[in-house]
Amino acid sequence: MSGRARLTLAAWAATLMGAGALLPLVKPATWIFTAAFVLALVSGAGTLARRAPLARPLTVLAQIAVALIALTVIFAREQAVLWFLPGPQVWAHAADLFRAGADDVGRFAVPAPDTEGIRLMLVGGVVMIGLLVDTLSVTFRRAAPAGLPLLALYSVAAGLSGGGAGWLWFLLAASGYLLLLLAEGRDRLSQWGRVFGGSQRSGRPGSPVGGGGPTFAPARTGRRIGAVAMGVALVVPLALPGFSGGLFGRGDGEGTGGVGKGGTIAAVNPLVSLQDNLRQQEDREVLRYRTNARDTSGMYLRLVALDQFDGTSWKSSVRPIEDVPEQLPWPQGLSQDVQITEVTSNFVASEGYEQKWLPMPYPAGRVDIEGRWRYEPAGRMLVGDDKQTTRGARYQVSSLDVRPTPDQLAAAGPAPEKLLREYTKVPASLPADVRATALRVTQGASDDYEQAVKLQNWFARDGGFRYDVEVESGTGVQAISRFLKDKEGFCVHFSFSMAAMARSLGIPARVAVGFMPGTTQTDGSVSVGIRDAHAWPELYFEGAGWTRFEPTPSRGSTPEYTRERTPSGTATGPTQPQQSASAQPSAAPSAPESCTPQMRRLGDCGPDAAVGGASSDGSGSDHLTVVLLTLAALVVLGLPFLPLFWRTRLRARRIGSEGVRGPEETAARTLAVWREINDTAWDYGVEPDESLSPRSTAARIVRLGELRDEAADAVHRVAGAVEEVLYAPRPRPAAGLAEEAARVRAGLHASSDRRARLRASLAPRSAARLRWAAAARWSEWSTNWALRRHTALSRLRRTRPKPG
Repeated sequence: MSGRARLTLAAWAATLMGAGALLPLVKPATWIFTAAFVLALVSGAGTLARRAPLARPLTVLAQIAVALIALTVIFAREQAVLWFLPGPQVWAHAADLFRAGADDVGRFAVPAPDTEGIRLMLVGGVVMIGLLVDTLSVTFRRAAPAGLPLLALYSVAAGLSGGGAGWLWFLLAASGYLLLLLAEGRDRLSQWGRVFGGSQRSGRPGSPVGGGGPTFAPARTGRRIGAVAMGVALVVPLALPGFSGGLFGRGDGEGTGGVGKGGTIAAVNPLVSLQDNLRQQEDREVLRYRTNARDTSGMYLRLVALDQFDGTSWKSSVRPIEDVPEQLPWPQGLSQDVQITEVTSNFVASEGYEQKWLPMPYPAGRVDIEGRWRYEPAGRMLVGDDKQTTRGARYQVSSLDVRPTPDQLAAAGPAPEKLLREYTKVPASLPADVRATALRVTQGASDDYEQAVKLQNWFARDGGFRYDVEVESGTGVQAISRFLKDKEGFCVHFSFSMAAMARSLGIPARVAVGFMPGTTQTDGSVSVGIRDAHAWPELYFEGAGWTRFEPTPSRGSTPEYTRERTPSGTATGPTQPQQSASAQPSAAPSAPESCTPQMRRLGDCGPDAAVGGASSDGSGSDHLTVVLLTLAALVVLGLPFLPLFWRTRLRARRIGSEGVRGPEETAARTLAVWREINDTAWDYGVEPDESLSPRSTAARIVRLGELRDEAADAVHRVAGAVEEVLYAPRPRPAAGLAEEAARVRAGLHASSDRRARLRASLAPRSAARLRWAAAARWSEWSTNWALRRHTALSRLRRTRPKPG
């Protein structure tokens, strides 16, 4: 087996061994076989391209093309041109899969299910790392730097698993890297035969083998690099910050332990996608239900509760889940003295509505549904397990219609200490004006209930706020300050701002996300559309439990228990139902409705996406992420062209511009142009020999470069000028050196074939001088450091007292 073939196999194996640390993150882990197959195709394409031989940049481009085609066939065959060529539809489908994968990553705890989006992210990531390892270790014959992407692959896996990657996966990844180093060392030794002690390969053409300097010892160097890489791989995962929520959840802390078969799961944060839902031009039905409730204005359908506010976003805590009990536990904090009516509702979800969380009235007491559903007790929510969604689901929910009186809420006792500590927590970065505004708005309130009502009415009626879905979303502390200043936004802004202000006053609060009650149809059923997506705050009062408030103007309905204690003004009433042309219950999407400019301004026309999404970073904009990813992609794609950029810049600096110069500047310019001619000849295949005189070097370039006429004469003229500079007492200034160098370059280009021209342009051989300079500086720095260390140790020994 040749050295390159051995290196290719070692790079392929090292990448897969490093990817082994990702196996515990997803179950089942069959994606690794897909990644191995695609990576084998990429490695094979690189082997064929190097045998051709193609220039190094072209080899990398060929491997990228093979990777794209393979991934297209596997993940987007139906959208591809001729079933394998990536086109616009393929890129759109890949973007959808990546978004779905990002949602799944944020939704599930470790181990996450092997969804299509997560599989694409894993396979694509491993193939990208494998391509980079193959490029560095095989194409450019630099196996040591290839340890960096391998280290990144293992470190990311170890960080996501919270250190749970295990010593076995670390040992496997480290062994793969050492295998790659040993393969490169063996390849280097095979090029030079037996290496005797003290001999070294300098790497420069024409240099002797035993030129002195430090001994080249591949085995010892490989061991040292391997030891450093292992140490970094052990330290980096410990230094990674802990992520919270979803696949990034570490599973430590309160409420994260598994229960029965449950394990843990973190909710998707749907606040950002609410804006897309509300901007949709046409409404579509997501649910239809029948209920025995007399009044459906307060029958909000709750998906998820966001109870954690870290300053950048509201999100659900990572909590244990369990099998759905036949009878759900009694709601926390709800007293038997409060008026309660049991309500039964039958739901039918649309075939086009896919959501991991089950929409239900709050609080539900019993749920009858088929499929793989799990129960999260803290938020009283049902979540799909193993790719289970709401698509086409039919289920029945028995819920409680809780109607506390204002007196009961005003007389509520203190919340339990544990609940108070968890649900009144605000980040240290919360601006002081948020609490100051809350105190000013609630001035004169005698209890928590009056404070909550004053906050609700200030947002919904008295504060001069305007509902506008065109305002950028965001759930961070800066977004709250901006919203309180500009006084315009949609339900996301109203709900998280009121919840944050309530927490700053010591009232337990969280944000609920789901749907408004919907529109009653002529046949008695209720239709819930995508434009009914909504967010509202829930505040806790002992005796009534978690209680809904409605601070968003012109949306939803103001709870009845907040109206009697607010005599000034008229409370916001429920939205008026609209009769639909469809009289029969159906799970299919409803017919498109016209959207007037007034409806569009109020946000009643919004996008066509089910509630779901990722947590906001506080700004609500992904432009910075797109820019950073684009720059990173450009940097990666530009790496193979660094030799070309360096060579072009060096040529311009050497030739420079003609002008009035002194003797020293003229001599330096002459020597610089001579070095440029030698490097240009090297780029076209004529390796320099530093042992020859300028005249002999010129004859050698003319002979090996097959130069004729003006190009040959130009080489000899520049060589004569160099000899004058080196040996004449008073050298004569030479004119037209830049033109002479251009004639030599043109002659070499004309006498070379197409492959040599392409190689000289894209991957110039003389760029090796850059590596030599870096190696020389590193050697100089290492020598100086060793001398300083030796000197310091010697001084330390001399200062030690001798034993008596």
